Amino acid sequence: MEAKATTKGRETRPAAEPKVPSWLRAALPALAAVAPPLAARVGERLFLTPPRFPAPERERAALATAVPFEVPFRGGRLRAWRWGGRGAPVLLVHGWGGRAGQMAAFAPALVEAGLSAVAFDGPAHGRSAGKLSSAPDFAVAIQAVAARLGGVRAVIAHSMGAPSTVLALGDGLALEAAVFVGPSVGPRGFLRQFGQALGLSEATRSAIAHRLETRFGGPFEEYDLRNEAGVMTVPLLVVHDRWDAEVAWEQGDAIRRILRNPAVVTRAAAFLAEHLTTRCSAPGCDRPVCPSWDGKGRLCASCAVAADLFDRSGRQAH
Repeated sequence: MEAKATTKGRETRPAAEPKVPSWLRAALPALAAVAPPLAARVGERLFLTPPRFPAPERERAALATAVPFEVPFRGGRLRAWRWGGRGAPVLLVHGWGGRAGQMAAFAPALVEAGLSAVAFDGPAHGRSAGKLSSAPDFAVAIQAVAARLGGVRAVIAHSMGAPSTVLALGDGLALEAAVFVGPSVGPRGFLRQFGQALGLSEATRSAIAHRLETRFGGPFEEYDLRNEAGVMTVPLLVVHDRWDAEVAWEQGDAIRRILRNPAVVTRAAAFLAEHLTTRCSAPGCDRPVCPSWDGKGRLCASCAVAADLFDRSGRQAH
């Protein structure tokens, strides 16, 4: 694994907390005092319910320049958009409470590099169907979108999109490179912030954690990016702003500004262009280009040999 990082700003920043209605902050601890199992069940559902926010005009305008499509997913649909239809697809994965339009700033640079960019609204996010979501759900969605495209060559993922991508890699997703922007490491920190915001006791947080681990069939550590990323074999670029000390509950445009930072966008596109193998330009062929057989860098070895054998004018010119 190749890992690089760029950081800006101060070393620390006060942790961001989710905005919780005062009535809910009072109600859930009170429920936990009289009915702990019910409070844990309600807490689990709240934890898995992402916030949805209206997309600003700049995101709507960016999506209007892409080709929309849908991906069947668990009886519903994922909404998706593609820029640069002929280039190899790079999948753009937003984070918790996000949406496709937040990743649109990466599209022009990727298209200019000869690739295509595909963004989608995750399960229960944006315009996609569903009410509950999680990193494992995102991982399945990533695989569904990749399958719809016939495979993707790289991923640019933000926040929770990063551990979701690692989960998808563990389940067989094939990539040639990845970029993680402001990645979160796993659900345990999310749950701690969630519990603090709601004023939940340690016992209630533990009960919620147990329900979540039972739901997904494994301990939180199995979904921790620090444990999983060590076995990645694809080239990886990590970009994180030191001001973004907590990525679990980012809501404001100021925190998401890193996704539109020109330096971040340019660096990510250059990294992927450097690591993605150029594909053969012969019709119907998707093999990697072989420069040792084709000095112009356009054909794979097989197509280059075929051209040399059967293209009389080319041989004469050579």
